[in-house]
Amino acid sequence: MKKIASENYLVTKDVQLDSIPTRDDFEASNKKLRKELKNVRVELGEFQDTLYAHAKYSVLICIQGMDTAGKDSLIREVFKDFNARGVVVHSFKVPTDLELKHDYLWRHYIALPAKGKFGVFNRTHYENVLVTRVHPEYILGENIPEIHAVPDIDQAFWDKRFEQINNFERHIAENGTIIFKFFLHLSKEEQRKRLLRRLALKKKNWKFSPGDLKERLLWDKYQVCYEEAINKTSKSHAPWYVVPADNKKAARVIVASVLLEELKKYQDIKEPELDEKIKANLDAYKKQLESE
Repeated sequence: MKKIASENYLVTKDVQLDSIPTRDDFEASNKKLRKELKNVRVELGEFQDTLYAHAKYSVLICIQGMDTAGKDSLIREVFKDFNARGVVVHSFKVPTDLELKHDYLWRHYIALPAKGKFGVFNRTHYENVLVTRVHPEYILGENIPEIHAVPDIDQAFWDKRFEQINNFERHIAENGTIIFKFFLHLSKEEQRKRLLRRLALKKKNWKFSPGDLKERLLWDKYQVCYEEAINKTSKSHAPWYVVPADNKKAARVIVASVLLEELKKYQDIKEPELDEKIKANLDAYKKQLESE
């Protein structure tokens, strides 16, 4: 199996999504992909234990992608070997009435992982420059001053949002949050197959909604919005990775491998040393327990 290098998926300059492959299998069978994922996620689980003990950094992982891109199953499989106390997953749905009474970043800010923990955003603050951009009428529900009708929502409005998101991510990065942003790059044809599978398999029927087909008609518009969002917000402190997602097993290996490769670069993340007084008395504590 070919070595997976994070730089192959990292966005360092403007990208055109239609020129990036949606499939990358690394010349590996499904069996090899499953084995590689198992090996990588065990190492990630060990790193998470160290991160928890070190307690000076947190890790935020943002997962975005079109419907059926495989977000839920990726999160389930990649983080399977994590200690439950060390990772928290948030799936952001349509904003509640309470959330709409705050600015659009509020609900994401209060869900950020504490130091020592991993936080996974399944759909993220980027929905506010993706779904709302495709459906700008949703913005009216935020009751923003000076925004009274859809025509008030111009390019300057979206540019300001990109700036706000960049500032938000810079702020949390400067305070110890390591940020990863993954776009699961799915082809339109693969989405069609997965939607058909939802309809064909009874146990998958619950996932299907007629609204999926309405959103599919807006595929090209979503791709344009994703492309601009990625290009305007991929920064060294909060990089985007474009992950080919037509093969779910390969996409999981890519995400896990990128996380492990990049997190290993933080050489200062180590388990804390024992207090000198405790260390000096380890033999005494051991004898005390052995003598019981």
